Amino acid sequence: MSLRKRLVVVEPHGFCSGVARAVQTAEALLARFPGETVYGLNQIVHNQQVVARLSGLGMRFVKSVDEVPEGARLLFSAHGVAPEVVARAATRRLRAIDATCPFVSKVHAEVRRFAAQGACVVCIGHRRHEEVIGVAGEAPEQVRIVESAAEAEALAVPPDVPVAVVTQTTLGGEQVDAVMAVLRRRFPALRLPAATDVCYATRNRQQAVKALAGRCERVLVLGSANSSNSQRLVETARAAGAEAELVSALEQLYGLGLEAACGVGLTSGASTPESFLDAVVARLRERYGFPAPEMLAAVEEDSLVFRLPALDAGG
Repeated sequence: MSLRKRLVVVEPHGFCSGVARAVQTAEALLARFPGETVYGLNQIVHNQQVVARLSGLGMRFVKSVDEVPEGARLLFSAHGVAPEVVARAATRRLRAIDATCPFVSKVHAEVRRFAAQGACVVCIGHRRHEEVIGVAGEAPEQVRIVESAAEAEALAVPPDVPVAVVTQTTLGGEQVDAVMAVLRRRFPALRLPAATDVCYATRNRQQAVKALAGRCERVLVLGSANSSNSQRLVETARAAGAEAELVSALEQLYGLGLEAACGVGLTSGASTPESFLDAVVARLRERYGFPAPEMLAAVEEDSLVFRLPALDAGG
Protein backbone atom coordinates (compact mmCIF):
# COMPACT_ATOMS: atom_id res chain seq x y z
CA MET A 1 0.00 0.00 0.00
CA SER A 2 1.16 3.53 -0.75
CA LEU A 3 2.05 5.73 2.24
CA ARG A 4 0.33 8.68 0.56
CA LYS A 5 -3.01 9.45 2.15
CA ARG A 6 -5.90 8.46 -0.11
CA LEU A 7 -9.63 8.72 0.34
CA VAL A 8 -11.71 6.61 -2.03
CA VAL A 9 -15.51 6.71 -2.38
CA VAL A 10 -16.96 3.73 -4.22
CA GLU A 11 -19.92 3.76 -6.57
CA PRO A 12 -22.63 2.65 -6.20
CA HIS A 13 -23.40 3.57 -2.62
CA GLY A 14 -26.22 5.09 -0.61
CA PHE A 15 -29.95 5.18 -1.22
CA CYS A 16 -31.56 2.41 -3.20
CA SER A 17 -34.75 3.03 -5.15
CA GLY A 18 -37.02 1.58 -2.47
CA VAL A 19 -35.54 3.77 0.26
CA ALA A 20 -35.69 6.86 -1.96
CA ARG A 21 -39.37 6.14 -2.65
CA ALA A 22 -40.19 5.75 1.06
CA VAL A 23 -38.37 8.94 2.07
CA GLN A 24 -39.92 10.92 -0.78
CA THR A 25 -43.34 9.62 0.22
CA ALA A 26 -42.83 10.82 3.79
CA GLU A 27 -41.66 14.23 2.58
CA ALA A 28 -44.59 14.52 0.19
CA LEU A 29 -47.09 13.66 2.95
CA LEU A 30 -45.64 16.29 5.27
CA ALA A 31 -45.79 18.89 2.50
CA ARG A 32 -49.33 17.93 1.40
CA PHE A 33 -50.85 17.97 4.91
CA PRO A 34 -48.93 20.63 6.87
CA GLY A 35 -51.66 21.07 9.47
CA GLU A 36 -51.84 17.39 10.42
CA THR A 37 -49.60 15.05 12.37
CA VAL A 38 -48.43 12.31 10.03
CA TYR A 39 -47.47 9.11 11.81
CA GLY A 40 -44.87 6.57 10.75
CA LEU A 41 -45.03 2.95 11.89
CA ASN A 42 -41.54 2.06 13.12
CA GLN A 43 -38.62 3.71 11.33
CA ILE A 44 -39.44 4.64 7.74
CA VAL A 45 -35.98 3.28 6.85
CA HIS A 46 -33.25 1.99 9.15
CA ASN A 47 -31.20 5.15 9.41
CA GLN A 48 -31.04 7.51 12.36
CA GLN A 49 -30.24 10.63 10.30
CA VAL A 50 -33.26 10.11 8.06
CA VAL A 51 -35.58 9.47 11.00
CA ALA A 52 -34.25 12.49 12.91
CA ARG A 53 -34.71 14.78 9.91
CA LEU A 54 -38.28 13.63 9.27
CA SER A 55 -39.07 13.94 12.97
CA GLY A 56 -37.80 17.50 12.82
CA LEU A 57 -40.19 18.15 9.94
CA GLY A 58 -43.12 16.96 12.07
CA MET A 59 -43.47 13.24 11.46
CA ARG A 60 -44.16 11.20 14.59
CA PHE A 61 -42.83 7.65 14.67
CA VAL A 62 -44.67 4.98 16.68
CA LYS A 63 -44.16 1.29 17.35
CA SER A 64 -47.79 0.20 17.23
CA VAL A 65 -50.87 1.03 15.20
CA ASP A 66 -52.69 1.41 18.52
CA GLU A 67 -50.59 4.50 19.32
CA VAL A 68 -52.11 6.36 16.37
CA PRO A 69 -55.31 8.37 16.94
CA GLU A 70 -58.31 7.08 15.01
CA GLY A 71 -58.62 8.69 11.59
CA ALA A 72 -55.00 9.91 11.45
CA ARG A 73 -52.61 9.40 8.55
CA LEU A 74 -50.19 6.51 9.00
CA LEU A 75 -47.24 5.64 6.78
CA PHE A 76 -46.07 2.03 6.56
CA SER A 77 -42.29 1.79 6.26
CA ALA A 78 -40.17 0.51 3.38
CA HIS A 79 -39.83 -2.83 5.20
CA GLY A 80 -43.51 -3.72 4.82
CA VAL A 81 -46.01 -5.02 7.37
CA ALA A 82 -48.04 -8.16 7.97
CA PRO A 83 -51.66 -8.30 6.75
CA GLU A 84 -52.89 -8.22 10.35
CA VAL A 85 -51.28 -4.77 10.75
CA VAL A 86 -53.08 -3.50 7.66
CA ALA A 87 -56.33 -4.92 9.02
CA ARG A 88 -55.78 -3.32 12.42
CA ALA A 89 -55.16 0.06 10.78
CA ALA A 90 -58.41 -0.31 8.83
CA THR A 91 -60.31 -1.19 12.01
CA ARG A 92 -59.07 2.05 13.55
CA ARG A 93 -60.09 3.94 10.40
CA LEU A 94 -56.53 5.12 9.85
CA ARG A 95 -55.68 6.70 6.51
CA ALA A 96 -52.82 4.35 5.72
CA ILE A 97 -50.23 4.98 3.01
CA ASP A 98 -48.01 2.07 2.04
CA ALA A 99 -44.34 2.88 1.38
CA THR A 100 -43.28 -0.77 1.24
CA CYS A 101 -40.41 -1.28 -1.19
CA PRO A 102 -41.76 -2.95 -4.35
CA PHE A 103 -39.08 -5.63 -4.06
CA VAL A 104 -40.34 -6.47 -0.56
CA SER A 105 -43.91 -6.51 -1.87
CA LYS A 106 -42.72 -9.08 -4.43
CA VAL A 107 -41.59 -11.37 -1.59
CA HIS A 108 -44.98 -10.96 0.13
CA ALA A 109 -46.69 -12.02 -3.10
CA GLU A 110 -44.42 -15.06 -3.42
CA VAL A 111 -45.29 -16.20 0.10
CA ARG A 112 -49.00 -15.91 -0.66
CA ARG A 113 -48.57 -17.91 -3.87
CA PHE A 114 -46.51 -20.67 -2.29
CA ALA A 115 -48.79 -20.84 0.75
CA ALA A 116 -51.82 -21.24 -1.53
CA GLN A 117 -50.05 -24.27 -3.02
CA GLY A 118 -49.88 -25.83 0.45
CA ALA A 119 -46.12 -25.44 0.71
CA CYS A 120 -43.93 -25.00 3.74
CA VAL A 121 -42.36 -21.62 2.93
CA VAL A 122 -38.79 -21.20 4.13
CA CYS A 123 -37.86 -17.55 4.60
CA ILE A 124 -34.09 -17.02 4.71
CA GLY A 125 -33.56 -13.98 6.89
CA HIS A 126 -33.16 -12.47 10.34
CA ARG A 127 -36.25 -13.34 12.35
CA ARG A 128 -36.28 -10.06 14.29
CA HIS A 129 -35.97 -7.86 11.20
CA GLU A 130 -39.14 -5.92 10.37
CA GLU A 131 -39.10 -7.08 6.76
CA VAL A 132 -39.03 -10.74 7.77
CA ILE A 133 -41.73 -10.24 10.41
CA GLY A 134 -43.99 -8.72 7.77
CA VAL A 135 -43.25 -11.44 5.21
CA ALA A 136 -43.88 -14.23 7.72
CA GLY A 137 -47.18 -12.61 8.62
CA GLU A 138 -48.54 -13.45 5.17
CA ALA A 139 -48.87 -17.11 6.21
CA PRO A 140 -47.71 -17.53 9.81
CA GLU A 141 -48.73 -21.20 9.99
CA GLN A 142 -46.68 -22.11 6.92
CA VAL A 143 -43.60 -19.85 7.02
CA ARG A 144 -40.43 -21.11 8.69
CA ILE A 145 -37.68 -18.54 9.23
CA VAL A 146 -34.14 -19.85 8.73
CA GLU A 147 -31.08 -17.75 9.54
CA SER A 148 -28.23 -20.18 8.88
CA ALA A 149 -27.17 -23.38 7.17
CA ALA A 150 -27.34 -25.13 10.54
CA GLU A 151 -30.98 -24.13 10.97
CA ALA A 152 -31.69 -25.35 7.44
CA GLU A 153 -30.18 -28.73 8.35
CA ALA A 154 -32.43 -28.96 11.41
CA LEU A 155 -35.62 -27.94 9.61
CA ALA A 156 -38.34 -30.56 10.02
CA VAL A 157 -40.94 -30.82 7.24
CA PRO A 158 -43.41 -33.69 6.75
CA PRO A 159 -42.41 -35.77 3.70
CA ASP A 160 -45.67 -35.11 1.87
CA VAL A 161 -45.44 -31.30 2.17
CA PRO A 162 -43.77 -29.34 -0.67
CA VAL A 163 -41.07 -26.85 0.30
CA ALA A 164 -40.58 -23.38 -1.18
CA VAL A 165 -38.11 -20.63 -0.36
CA VAL A 166 -38.03 -16.83 -0.25
CA THR A 167 -35.30 -14.50 0.97
CA GLN A 168 -34.98 -11.26 2.90
CA THR A 169 -33.97 -8.63 0.33
CA THR A 170 -30.96 -7.25 2.23
CA LEU A 171 -28.96 -10.39 3.00
CA GLY A 172 -25.37 -11.13 2.09
CA GLY A 173 -24.84 -13.38 -0.90
CA GLU A 174 -22.66 -15.89 0.94
CA GLN A 175 -25.23 -16.35 3.71
CA VAL A 176 -27.98 -17.01 1.17
CA ASP A 177 -25.79 -19.37 -0.85
CA ALA A 178 -24.90 -21.43 2.23
CA VAL A 179 -28.53 -21.88 3.25
CA MET A 180 -29.66 -22.55 -0.31
CA ALA A 181 -27.06 -25.30 -0.71
CA VAL A 182 -28.54 -27.15 2.26
CA LEU A 183 -32.13 -26.63 1.13
CA ARG A 184 -31.43 -27.83 -2.41
CA ARG A 185 -29.74 -30.96 -1.08
CA ARG A 186 -32.45 -31.76 1.47
CA PHE A 187 -35.41 -30.83 -0.74
CA PRO A 188 -34.60 -31.60 -4.40
CA ALA A 189 -38.04 -30.37 -5.53
CA LEU A 190 -37.53 -27.02 -3.77
CA ARG A 191 -39.80 -24.36 -5.26
CA LEU A 192 -38.07 -21.09 -6.08
CA PRO A 193 -39.17 -17.53 -6.87
CA ALA A 194 -39.14 -16.58 -10.53
CA ALA A 195 -36.26 -14.18 -9.81
CA THR A 196 -33.87 -13.66 -6.92
CA ASP A 197 -35.27 -11.91 -3.86
CA VAL A 198 -31.99 -10.25 -2.84
CA CYS A 199 -32.29 -6.66 -4.02
CA TYR A 200 -30.16 -5.42 -6.93
CA ALA A 201 -28.86 -2.60 -4.72
CA THR A 202 -27.77 -5.05 -2.03
CA ARG A 203 -25.88 -7.16 -4.57
CA ASN A 204 -24.31 -4.17 -6.29
CA ARG A 205 -23.12 -2.52 -3.06
CA GLN A 206 -21.61 -5.78 -1.85
CA GLN A 207 -19.74 -6.24 -5.13
CA ALA A 208 -18.58 -2.63 -4.98
CA VAL A 209 -17.26 -2.90 -1.42
CA LYS A 210 -15.24 -5.96 -2.44
CA ALA A 211 -13.53 -3.84 -5.08
CA LEU A 212 -13.01 -1.07 -2.53
CA ALA A 213 -11.44 -3.49 -0.04
CA GLY A 214 -8.89 -4.40 -2.71
CA ARG A 215 -7.81 -0.76 -2.99
CA CYS A 216 -7.85 0.37 0.66
CA GLU A 217 -6.65 -1.21 3.89
CA ARG A 218 -9.40 0.55 5.86
CA VAL A 219 -13.06 0.64 4.84
CA LEU A 220 -15.69 2.74 6.59
CA VAL A 221 -19.28 1.70 5.98
CA LEU A 222 -21.66 4.55 6.76
CA GLY A 223 -24.98 3.39 8.16
CA SER A 224 -26.97 2.73 11.30
CA ALA A 225 -26.46 -0.32 13.49
CA ASN A 226 -29.97 -1.64 12.78
CA SER A 227 -29.44 -1.48 9.01
CA SER A 228 -29.14 -5.05 7.76
CA ASN A 229 -27.61 -4.11 4.42
CA SER A 230 -25.02 -1.85 6.09
CA GLN A 231 -23.99 -4.64 8.45
CA ARG A 232 -23.61 -6.99 5.48
CA LEU A 233 -21.30 -4.45 3.80
CA VAL A 234 -19.03 -4.50 6.85
CA GLU A 235 -18.94 -8.29 6.77
CA THR A 236 -18.24 -8.31 3.02
CA ALA A 237 -15.36 -5.83 3.34
CA ARG A 238 -13.78 -7.84 6.14
CA ALA A 239 -14.13 -11.07 4.19
CA ALA A 240 -12.33 -9.34 1.30
CA GLY A 241 -9.35 -8.58 3.56
CA ALA A 242 -9.92 -4.99 4.68
CA GLU A 243 -10.22 -3.63 8.19
CA ALA A 244 -13.82 -2.42 8.20
CA GLU A 245 -15.97 -0.47 10.63
CA LEU A 246 -19.60 0.67 10.70
CA VAL A 247 -19.88 4.42 11.29
CA SER A 248 -23.26 5.82 12.27
CA ALA A 249 -22.18 9.19 13.73
CA LEU A 250 -19.32 11.61 13.10
CA GLU A 251 -18.07 11.20 16.66
CA GLN A 252 -17.22 7.56 15.96
CA LEU A 253 -14.44 8.64 13.62
CA TYR A 254 -12.32 9.86 16.52
CA GLY A 255 -11.73 6.45 18.06
CA LEU A 256 -10.68 4.61 14.90
CA GLY A 257 -7.00 5.57 14.79
CA LEU A 258 -7.35 7.31 11.45
CA GLU A 259 -4.37 9.57 12.13
CA ALA A 260 -2.07 6.78 10.94
CA ALA A 261 -4.32 5.52 8.15
CA CYS A 262 -3.26 5.96 4.55
CA GLY A 263 -5.81 4.35 2.26
CA VAL A 264 -9.37 4.77 3.53
CA GLY A 265 -12.38 3.69 1.50
CA LEU A 266 -15.93 4.91 2.01
CA THR A 267 -19.25 3.36 1.14
CA SER A 268 -22.72 3.76 2.58
CA GLY A 269 -25.70 1.51 3.10
CA ALA A 270 -28.85 1.64 1.02
CA SER A 271 -30.66 3.69 3.69
CA THR A 272 -27.86 6.20 4.36
CA PRO A 273 -28.35 9.75 3.02
CA GLU A 274 -25.68 11.34 0.84
CA SER A 275 -25.52 14.25 3.28
CA PHE A 276 -23.94 11.98 5.90
CA LEU A 277 -21.28 10.77 3.48
CA ASP A 278 -20.53 14.40 2.60
CA ALA A 279 -20.18 15.24 6.30
CA VAL A 280 -17.81 12.31 6.87
CA VAL A 281 -15.65 13.31 3.91
CA ALA A 282 -15.45 16.88 5.20
CA ARG A 283 -14.47 15.71 8.69
CA LEU A 284 -11.81 13.33 7.38
CA ARG A 285 -10.27 16.11 5.32
CA GLU A 286 -10.38 18.72 8.08
CA ARG A 287 -9.25 16.58 11.00
CA TYR A 288 -7.02 13.94 9.42
CA GLY A 289 -5.59 15.68 6.37
CA PHE A 290 -7.07 13.47 3.68
CA PRO A 291 -7.20 14.90 0.15
CA ALA A 292 -10.33 15.26 -1.94
CA PRO A 293 -11.80 11.80 -2.48
CA GLU A 294 -11.19 9.70 -5.55
CA MET A 295 -14.27 8.06 -7.05
CA LEU A 296 -14.15 4.34 -7.78
CA ALA A 297 -16.83 3.23 -10.24
CA ALA A 298 -16.90 -0.45 -9.29
CA VAL A 299 -20.32 -1.59 -10.54
CA GLU A 300 -22.57 -0.10 -13.17
CA GLU A 301 -26.05 0.48 -11.75
CA ASP A 302 -29.04 1.48 -13.85
CA SER A 303 -31.23 4.25 -12.52
CA LEU A 304 -34.52 2.89 -11.20
CA VAL A 305 -37.31 5.17 -10.02
CA PHE A 306 -40.49 3.88 -8.37
CA ARG A 307 -43.75 5.81 -8.54
CA LEU A 308 -44.91 7.16 -5.19
CA PRO A 309 -48.06 5.65 -3.64
CA ALA A 310 -51.27 7.68 -3.54
CA LEU A 311 -51.05 10.20 -0.71
CA ASP A 312 -54.75 10.87 -0.11
CA ALA A 313 -55.81 7.49 1.30
CA GLY A 314 -59.13 7.87 3.07
CA GLY A 315 -59.50 11.48 2.01
